[in-house]
Amino acid sequence: MGKKLYVGNLAYSVTSEVLEQMFLEFGTVVSAQVIQDRDTGRSKGFGFVEMQADDAAQRAISAMHEKECDGRPLTVNEAKPRESSGGRGGSGGGRRY
Repeated sequence: MGKKLYVGNLAYSVTSEVLEQMFLEFGTVVSAQVIQDRDTGRSKGFGFVEMQADDAAQRAISAMHEKECDGRPLTVNEAKPRESSGGRGGSGGGRRY
């Protein structure tokens, strides 16, 4: 399984296709997706790229992190897994006197 990368500070004009092209020079891109607002369809300014090989992902991080794209320095790092939204919160228990 490859590595999923977070790519932040994207120009709003960058599409998923453009994002894929930006990372092809480092190896096989399994998927590339710019995240869009579900109501407006406009880019949220970040996306994810999944590289087939771990070494390709590391090369991409080294080369693309803080590289300027449309006048904006990119943020590129390993994507962190989403935390589940359950199991937290509540009153904390305990008695009140």
